[in-house]
Amino acid sequence: MLTVTENKLEKAAFAGGCFWCMVKPFKEWPGIHDVVSGYMGGHLDNPTYEDVKKGDSGHLEVVEIKYDPTEFPYDKLLDVYWRQIDPTDAEGQFHDRGSSYATAIFHYTDEQRKIAETSKANLAASGIFSKPIVTTIRPAETFYPAEEYHQDYYIKSEEHYKDNRARSGRDVFITKHWA
Repeated sequence: MLTVTENKLEKAAFAGGCFWCMVKPFKEWPGIHDVVSGYMGGHLDNPTYEDVKKGDSGHLEVVEIKYDPTEFPYDKLLDVYWRQIDPTDAEGQFHDRGSSYATAIFHYTDEQRKIAETSKANLAASGIFSKPIVTTIRPAETFYPAEEYHQDYYIKSEEHYKDNRARSGRDVFITKHWA
């Protein structure tokens, strides 16, 4: 049974390349109650990391976020999201290449879809990027949590996470476009 607090929580899901790098930017904000690494958007039931990484399942690596919209509204989630990715790259993110690392916003409600479309249009009009914004906006599908060792990887394997993130080029890109 949900508590009163849990009743007002909503879900959001974002694909932004390697899910290890997408957890921490969301996790530490007030109003964010949980961030889970997983898979969405494919055709295989209960995919494993190996299935997704091979690219055979059609899934993207995603984070599913449970949040309180009265403390952290959906448009603020989108602001955090855009600042973590290269929305102009349709082939993956940074050094992670392939369809499972593409960017996407998965909406759970029509309101989320509308807010995401407006946010994407505003980003495109901002002039921050010289290339078109290719991040897709799609209906949410079944979310499959990733294996336990992927959850909160930035804490569990801090040194490996830091090394992987530093080598990826993500932080250089973020600093160049959002500093």
